[in-house]
Amino acid sequence: MEVSRKGLIRFAWLSTGAAILTICMKTAAYFLTDSVGLLSDALESVVNLVGGLMAVAMLTVAARPADEDHPYGHSKAEYFSSVVEGALILVAAVSIGVAAVHRLIFPKPLEQLGLGLGICFAASLVNLVVALILLQAGRRHNSITLRANAHHLLTDVWTSVGVLVGIGAVAWTGWVCLDPIVALLVAANIVYTGVRIMRDSVGGLMDGAISAEDQQKVRSILDAHLEEGAQYHALRTRQAGAQRFISFHMLVPGDWTVARGHQLIDHIETDLCNALPHVTVFSHLESLEDPASWDDPQLGR
Repeated sequence: MEVSRKGLIRFAWLSTGAAILTICMKTAAYFLTDSVGLLSDALESVVNLVGGLMAVAMLTVAARPADEDHPYGHSKAEYFSSVVEGALILVAAVSIGVAAVHRLIFPKPLEQLGLGLGICFAASLVNLVVALILLQAGRRHNSITLRANAHHLLTDVWTSVGVLVGIGAVAWTGWVCLDPIVALLVAANIVYTGVRIMRDSVGGLMDGAISAEDQQKVRSILDAHLEEGAQYHALRTRQAGAQRFISFHMLVPGDWTVARGHQLIDHIETDLCNALPHVTVFSHLESLEDPASWDDPQLGR
């Protein structure tokens, strides 16, 4: 059952609640152990919190209906959330890197490792469960905000795994330098995630086409409705948050009535809307025999 865009806000609140819980847990673990790896983990959870609050705000805006000033809706607001989250991830990575380098230069012994590891493990389980919920919801409802939030939480899970391995190695070998080295590796992984999230977000702000899979669905539907020599061209698509936009020109034989041509287009538009949720279709009916009909298949015409 399709959830309204406004209904997706509850998933963002779930992410926010998980961030608050894990910040408290990881901060406690850091103070217990004095591990810079756990500090890096706690800093990333702070970014999760800010990202969750940003997601709440932008999903609220994106859920607004179209109006006179925004006739195509507000769905692009979701991209701002993912851009901010990607940028915050990069800031967190720099902070982690600075703290790790400082600890490499001035090493310190770690304390109460067992309790700290247990708290970190519990926090990672919280993030894993919430991330899987957000990822499923983001894919089902085509929300880049929820997907970005989910990927960030999954990165946080891998961060925690790295920290657990690093602290465990310190406890086993006694080499305290392993703790900041793991933190640097965590920072590098976070940078990769942040760049990927920002790249996807910028692509959406640049009015990128819908996915190749969805484009193939569109072409299959158009091809299935061609009859008696009818053809189409000037097919263009774009993605704006969850909303998809499709436009095409349908060329039909000149002896067809206008009613018959529009009936064909109505069937096509109905099938497109059934196959792709949140889609707006623009179509243009033209005569197959008119040379002028073939003058506008190129982009920008």
